Amino acid sequence: MNLKVPSRLRRLLADSVELPQFKFPVTQPQAQPARRRVSTRTAPQRLTEILWFGRNPGSLRMLEYVPPGIKGPMPLVVVLHGCHQNAEDFDRSSGWTALARQHGFAVLYAEQKAFNNPNLCFNWFRPSMVTRDRGELGSIREMIDFSRKVHEIDDSRIFVMGLSAGGAMAAALLATYPELFAAGAIIGGLPFGAARDAMSALDVMKRGSTRSADKWGELVREASPDATRFPVVSIWHGDADEVVSYVNAESAIAQWLAVRERPRTKGRLRLFEGGERREWRDDYGNMILELVTLTDFGHGFPVGSVIEGREPANDTERFILPAAISAPEQLIKGWGLVA
Repeated sequence: MNLKVPSRLRRLLADSVELPQFKFPVTQPQAQPARRRVSTRTAPQRLTEILWFGRNPGSLRMLEYVPPGIKGPMPLVVVLHGCHQNAEDFDRSSGWTALARQHGFAVLYAEQKAFNNPNLCFNWFRPSMVTRDRGELGSIREMIDFSRKVHEIDDSRIFVMGLSAGGAMAAALLATYPELFAAGAIIGGLPFGAARDAMSALDVMKRGSTRSADKWGELVREASPDATRFPVVSIWHGDADEVVSYVNAESAIAQWLAVRERPRTKGRLRLFEGGERREWRDDYGNMILELVTLTDFGHGFPVGSVIEGREPANDTERFILPAAISAPEQLIKGWGLVA
């Protein structure tokens, strides 16, 4: 790993349309400054740790990958791992920096420390950690601001995605800093404000919550009372997830529909091999929300394929699962990041 100096809790996690037609038009890409596509064969991708990026109230690590030779402002994708995971293993298994090098966008990883949580879970269930500019949320915001200052980042194209506890933290970022993100993805995660301590977190993960849609929406509005716009939200969940109940995906949909003041419709349905996708649009036809349900899929990060017969090398790989579609590839298409 390169170093650059520029400027506690129980175990939370346990062990039809043809696919080429399956599209994720999450945003309506506009004309952007030209970005040069870079060859993926010139050098291997690697994450660089940033030791001092500003205030770090949540005591997290920052790692990044910025592809070389890009002309013009770059999009930025913030990636948040799940429990028992770390940035480097997650990146190697998910392929984010390989896609970044190919398509010309920067990747930022926030990584949890065992000092904060022995299971390396982001503390999404502690209010002090998900309050604007405080705790772990504040640290991630500082990382983003650092990237914007040091690199040529397109401020209109900043995205976030997270898995499980990282997905819950991504939900907190989208709810608390809606003006900062163009879109985000919550994968196997939970809605914002689902718990207030470790015990309630375990309960809501297992059973979900009976909170009404209006109450879910109020949590976001209370966090961002002055918001004039909200990011596009993509929610992914396996219907066989035994770690984080699928009820949480339904609650997240209810939360963001309430925030958008949209009726609780079922959304437009599209089927694909291995699952279904529902989408909601605004009055102008723009995507505002989507739910991707993966059939017979457990708790983990969906990638297109894994090596058959190979045993997981670590906890990260245990939660990188083969699926009919690859979440990173579909997300960058929907976010308009494909060069």
